[in-house]
Amino acid sequence: MFNRANDLLGSNWTLHDLRHTASYRMAQDPDLSLVDVQWVLAHKELSTTQVYLTPSKDEVISNVLAHHDRQARLREAPAPAQPAPGYNPDSLGILFGGSA
Repeated sequence: MFNRANDLLGSNWTLHDLRHTASYRMAQDPDLSLVDVQWVLAHKELSTTQVYLTPSKDEVISNVLAHHDRQARLREAPAPAQPAPGYNPDSLGILFGGSA
């Protein structure tokens, strides 16, 4: 059946190609640990499963562009308001879990 589908589509996909695609998609899911993917694939070593974490060139470019967009928005964001006179910025930072 798989060969007939390839013939109809004019492709040369293999079952390993499908396994690779499924593995890559599972590895990209933030709710699925790499150890879970390792178990599904029956890999003895986690380093074998890590092969599926390699991003494509398009993904790297998209991620870098998104990074630059985030940095530009941070630069354009207004500076946080200074505490009112009489408040200790260090105490406020401890109280609210960040810098004042």
